[in-house]
Order: sequence, then C-alpha cells, then structure tokens
Amino acid sequence: MAQDPDCIFCKIVAGELPSLVVAEDEDTVAFLDVNPATPGHTVVIPKDHHRDLLTIDDETLARTTAAARRVAATITERLDVVGVNLLNNCGAGAWQTVFHFHVHVVPRYAEDPLRLPWIPAPGDRDEITATHAALTA
Repeated sequence: MAQDPDCIFCKIVAGELPSLVVAEDEDTVAFLDVNPATPGHTVVIPKDHHRDLLTIDDETLARTTAAARRVAATITERLDVVGVNLLNNCGAGAWQTVFHFHVHVVPRYAEDPLRLPWIPAPGDRDEITATHAALTA
C-alpha cells in the first residue's frame, strides 16, 4: 500500500491517528470529518496515497467515488436530510488542505447555513465561446 508518512489521512489509514469510521472496504475508508460543515459530514478516501484528482488512477477514483455514493445513500437513509453534496477540492487554489485525494460527503438539512460559494448568473457569451474553443482545440 502506497503511503506518505507525513500525510494525516495516511496516518488514519495506518491506525496512527484516531477516526470515527462509518464505512470501510478493501480499498477505501470513510470517516466523520473533525471540522464538519454539517452533522454527518464524512470524508471518503482511498487507502493508497494519491495527492489529488489529477494524480489518482481511474480504477482507484472509481472505487472511491462508488464508496462515496454508498456513504451518501446511508446518510440519506439514516439521517433526516433533504439532500447530499459530494465535493472534491483539487489544489490549494480550490481549497484543498489535505493533499490526499478525498471526497467530502456533506449532508444537507432544511435549515443548514451552507450556501453556494457563487451566485449562479448568466455568463458572458463571448467568454464562454472562447473557453469552449480553448478546451476543444
């Protein structure tokens, strides 16, 4: 198993740091976030160390997201939620603070304080067209 001795999530996998595990299989572990956005906020990680979304292999990514979906289903079934957000932050500029690939499973409640970090509004059509050209060139 590939591990990073300085990674807090690798230390959780190795049993060197405590965690409240809610689900685990051969490849992944899911535990409650110690800085939860809402009650039940869970972090799902691969047991092998992968820095982020851009470095994780497709098979491990698929197993980790499947585990996140199972956790979301459990949360939906057992907690009084109105929805669930799955969130991955890739890179410091996107708020990644632990550099071990992970998916946040965030239960949503009718009166929780969370809001989108942006207000959806129509974009500039020329900018959208230019971005499309850059992505499809």
